[in-house]
Amino acid sequence: MKFGSVPLDRAEGAILAHSVGLDSGKRLRKGRVIGAEDIAALAAAGVIDVIVAQLGPDDVAEDAAAQALAAALVPDPDAALLTLTAPFTGRVNLLARGPGVAVLDVPALEAANRVHPMITVATVPAFQQMRGGGMLATIKIISYGVPRAALEEACEAARGAIRLAAPKITSAALVITDIPGGAGDKGRDAVAERVVAFGVPLPEPELVRHAVAPLCEALLRCDAEMILILTGSATSDIDDVAPSAVRQAGGSIARFGMPVDPGNLLFIGELGGRPVIGLPGCARAPALNGADWVLARVMCGIAVTDADISGMGVGGLLKEIPSRPQPRRGSRKSGASGRE
Repeated sequence: MKFGSVPLDRAEGAILAHSVGLDSGKRLRKGRVIGAEDIAALAAAGVIDVIVAQLGPDDVAEDAAAQALAAALVPDPDAALLTLTAPFTGRVNLLARGPGVAVLDVPALEAANRVHPMITVATVPAFQQMRGGGMLATIKIISYGVPRAALEEACEAARGAIRLAAPKITSAALVITDIPGGAGDKGRDAVAERVVAFGVPLPEPELVRHAVAPLCEALLRCDAEMILILTGSATSDIDDVAPSAVRQAGGSIARFGMPVDPGNLLFIGELGGRPVIGLPGCARAPALNGADWVLARVMCGIAVTDADISGMGVGGLLKEIPSRPQPRRGSRKSGASGRE
């Protein structure tokens, strides 16, 4: 592609690089392919030369290039649960058709972005929770055209790299433990909103005493595909009340604790082949916390391993709140424990 100023009599068929005002008060917008009528209007306005982009025989125009790359990223939009918008000014957006999480082949996307600086793919973070209509990615061809060979290389590198994982869990149950003077069922609405966001209703939670035996009995009564536990007292160890109750009911604990703040005191396990998530106390509030990252994947049938949770630490410092700055700096003022 050639870019620069050319005499007006050589501009026909080129792409106008910058908008130009005419005597009539109208403007020729940038990105317009200059025609004979445009040449006449520009001449009447006293324009002698214009800055244009001229595509060569081995170049692909921006809209066609964006559309080709989008088609490579999402070869089957129906299977990927994505909608591809029509190309405009070298851009195509990828939109979620419903709730779910973004599944990305990160190395493939990085490889595509290394091919040519004018060929770009920007996405949400991997496993980002999405709502219907949300944008997972935008493909943008920065210049008015790119070399065909570079486009083909980027398409091959990124083939099938983006999809939406839809919810797989169809039923969930919440068990809340309570202590004298504790929070009671506070937090049930915030937890319910998280589950409902995936199109799954959450029945009224079962409220039990904060002890191993009653919690175990409640877990054994649950017939939902996923079980959530919110304890009245923070789970401080893998042998604390809630993890012990899961094991006593015949289940197992795969991981206690996560390097995400707020959300440190989450645990995850299984009972009868069904996922069990022990929610941290911060899940009582709607603000983003580590439990959201785990819950979203589990809801969409994506396994969450010990290694997955370990890898959440980079980027896992989600926010600062008034109860935490001092404990994080080694102070014990105000009796705050910093546990979530």
